Amino acid sequence: MFINPFNKAVSVLDGRVTVHDESAIASPAMDKLVYTAVFGEPDDREDARWLIWEIGQAVGVRPSSIHDLYLSRGRGLTGGFTVPAMNIRGMAYDTGRSIFRSAVRLKVGALILEIARSEIAYTDQRPSEYVAVMMAAALREGFRGPIFIQGDHFQVSVKKFAVDPVTEVNGVKQLAREAIAAGFYNIDVDTSTLVDLSKPTLNEQQRTNYEQGVELALTVRGLQPKGVNISIGGEIGEVGTENSTVEELVTYMDGFNATLAKRSPGTEGLSKISVQSGTTHGGVVLADGSIADVKIDFDTLAKLSKIAREKYGLAGAVQHGASTLPDTAFHNFPRTETAEIHLATNFQTMLFDNIPDALRKEIYEWLHVNAKDERKPTDTDEQFIYKTRKKAIGPFKKRFWDLPADVKARLAKAYDEKFSFLFTQLAVVNTRETVDRFVKPIEQHKPQPHPDLAVVEAAPDDADLSD
Repeated sequence: MFINPFNKAVSVLDGRVTVHDESAIASPAMDKLVYTAVFGEPDDREDARWLIWEIGQAVGVRPSSIHDLYLSRGRGLTGGFTVPAMNIRGMAYDTGRSIFRSAVRLKVGALILEIARSEIAYTDQRPSEYVAVMMAAALREGFRGPIFIQGDHFQVSVKKFAVDPVTEVNGVKQLAREAIAAGFYNIDVDTSTLVDLSKPTLNEQQRTNYEQGVELALTVRGLQPKGVNISIGGEIGEVGTENSTVEELVTYMDGFNATLAKRSPGTEGLSKISVQSGTTHGGVVLADGSIADVKIDFDTLAKLSKIAREKYGLAGAVQHGASTLPDTAFHNFPRTETAEIHLATNFQTMLFDNIPDALRKEIYEWLHVNAKDERKPTDTDEQFIYKTRKKAIGPFKKRFWDLPADVKARLAKAYDEKFSFLFTQLAVVNTRETVDRFVKPIEQHKPQPHPDLAVVEAAPDDADLSD
């Protein structure tokens, strides 16, 4: 039976949660609750996730849409910063704590926590778990205000689409349904895989992209909770392919908007547009396992952001695959008014670099057996490991969560430094007030899964509320 770890500090009555002592939810009791939300028995997991959600509603930590902030940027009411969208793969709770700890210290409000369709599978983090963990991390660190949780690359597979387009698009729709119900109020609709550069005109090249993008966007709009305008992003060029052009952006946006207006007049459109300007997901891995230098086209990025804002009222352009860029590059994103950048692989690298040698060796041996089919004939051992080690995050998830305290402390220090650096370089320091000005979180309650939670509390000795 589920146990409320907060004792009298948090009460549940008739399906409503009251927080009597906010210091209790920023204590090790939250660590116990979120662990249950991830690794508990099925019924206990449901109860723990519900309690985290309702505590968030009670104290003002609420999943929200960044849509209104982004449209205000498109109207010229704010700007000068680039929102970091961070994919949290391994050791998610501790990583999230570091993000929010840094955000509280630097008064950062403009940040996104995200996970892609592919990552949900190989990290073993379904949307309801991901939302609970990110909310718990925010609560544990005393963060208050809207939190932006995003479905990154809700992507259509071009190979599967070619065989059975209806089934493949329906798969993305079903994921959107699950994610929105969990609290993902920011969705990147990625049909850029369907761009066909062999077609003779730009419109023909982009047509399937924007038509299927509208199809998915309408599904998202139909699922959004009352009072929530989900932030939807489109994409014109698949990451790792040819750099995007202004002409491609205009073709896509004109086609998307015209198709949307025809199918559903008056329906809200996109808030941002993802482009390609020289990066690849995870970087280009050299034979020794190092990452090749990346030369990003900031001039093109600036032009694409400018046309997105001035012609279409969007926040601007979004840059994917940015985490492997050199540290000297990041200050250029706010300078070029890039709306958002996506960061993932470097955080994963930091995790693998800091775990005990024995665990790392065990993971790499596991990959040689379980991911051997992904190895290309030309791959060195270093290239194979670098490209496949993300596939071990799900199978070893509990081992990451259970790392020794000294390892977690070392990682926390490294993550704190990295997030503080990124927040500073991307100029999101002191954006707390800006977010609060444009984003008004909606209080939303969910039905209590098992009402007996109200009468089951921890014994006093179990409730260590000290930090």
